[in-house]
Amino acid sequence: MFVQVRKTVVTEGNADKVVARFSGEGLVEKQEGFIDSTVLVKKVSRGDEEVMVIVRWESEAHWKQWEKSDAHIAGHKANLGKPKPEYIVSSEAALYEVKSVKKAASES
Repeated sequence: MFVQVRKTVVTEGNADKVVARFSGEGLVEKQEGFIDSTVLVKKVSRGDEEVMVIVRWESEAHWKQWEKSDAHIAGHKANLGKPKPEYIVSSEAALYEVKSVKKAASES
């Protein structure tokens, strides 16, 4: 399994905008090898908010196939030259190869 993690830090009160962007229906979930995506919001009482998006793929090859797809490239081209929204403080992405997964013990 292969995982892409994207962390976006936004100003207070704006996490829902990032959540909506990554939670809505899109093209990625129709891609071969896509397993699922999870959107997390870090619990904070005030100040900047952090949103993590975790996308799981069957393999790195499947992720690369998506990255090189016409649909993915077109989505990025549509945003070329547009300034990032003012509420985004920072954004970073990382790639991980899954080495171990633990599941709940089955109740018999």
